Amino acid sequence: MSGSQIVVLTALDVEYEAVRQKLDAPRLHRHPQGTRFEVGRLAGGRCRIALGLVGKGNQSAAVLAERAIAEFSPVALIFVGVAGALHSHVALGDVVVATHIYAFHGGTSEDDGFKSRPRVWEVSHGADQIARHVARDRSWAGDLRAHRRAPGVHFGPIAAGEVVLNSTVSAHARWIRRNYNDALAIEMEGAGVAQAAHLNRSLPVVVVRGISDRADGTKETTDRKRWQARAVANAAAFTVSLAENLAAEERNRDRFDETGRMGNSQMDGLVRNVAKDNARVVVQAGHVHGGIRVSGEQDPPADPTQAIAGLAARLQQARAAGHLDEDTYQAAQAELANARETLHTTTPPDTGAVTLALKKVRGLVGDVATLAAEVASVIALVQGLS
Repeated sequence: MSGSQIVVLTALDVEYEAVRQKLDAPRLHRHPQGTRFEVGRLAGGRCRIALGLVGKGNQSAAVLAERAIAEFSPVALIFVGVAGALHSHVALGDVVVATHIYAFHGGTSEDDGFKSRPRVWEVSHGADQIARHVARDRSWAGDLRAHRRAPGVHFGPIAAGEVVLNSTVSAHARWIRRNYNDALAIEMEGAGVAQAAHLNRSLPVVVVRGISDRADGTKETTDRKRWQARAVANAAAFTVSLAENLAAEERNRDRFDETGRMGNSQMDGLVRNVAKDNARVVVQAGHVHGGIRVSGEQDPPADPTQAIAGLAARLQQARAAGHLDEDTYQAAQAELANARETLHTTTPPDTGAVTLALKKVRGLVGDVATLAAEVASVIALVQGLS
């Protein structure tokens, strides 16, 4: 199984439960500060999900999104939940996927009124393309189509603030229309999640919202008619398919980055340049055909346990040489110990958990190029067990 892990966050218990039901035997993961996540694989899928509940509001969403990113080092983050529609062509139960997130409460108050100063985050091109592919495929809807109209999927801006909008005539509603008239939906957490992802080397983040009301004063009525539950189910179904596709994309990328082979087998030759200490590897050529290997060291052992033991020894050498400080060394060794224990105690080996630990090591030793390259090779070796 793949080690690609996706963090999925929700604001409401009903949203959390809709995603949790799609996980196979989720296990509790306690953060040192008390936050509880559940981690599991999608039923029948190749994707690991770390699921968390952030509560309402952009502030708590930002804090707990940052915490989840640091804890799990995910390949992407998805926020899933409900929202109010701001345009009539977006139907109840439809899914809105954000292309932009507006943090609409920023502004300046002057004598002639309040003037908007929004912050905007744009979804990454790659994540947007994957989400659109999922929408076109339509297989994500699955059994939903057997019970009711297949929900539509809309791509466009989403406005995120600190209020529940339930009027079309209030001053606040008029202000939203005046300044954010292209927003398809309004909600309360997307801006915080987008900010946290932006601060983490622009981690891909996708905000998926099921439309549960029209933000027009009829929210109580639509809630009584159970539109919130329907919207949650639709958004969760789309999120699961999106997560699987995001994880598959990362697997293909890892195969190329860490083994020199394209995921679609268009590149059949191995290309790996490795330099040790003060050595430099340079290849200059007009045309290169076939495989080239220029290496100052041997490949890692074929056995993952031996390879991880070798990494532990290399960490000791790097610390002794002054390339790693003590805190980084101890943190990296702890992750290697987790990886070894997982290999010994899971049958078949939980390669996803092992890969996650090794990716954390790669992040810790990233400033030491040779160590990072060795960790990447071992990650490829572990993923080969899948």
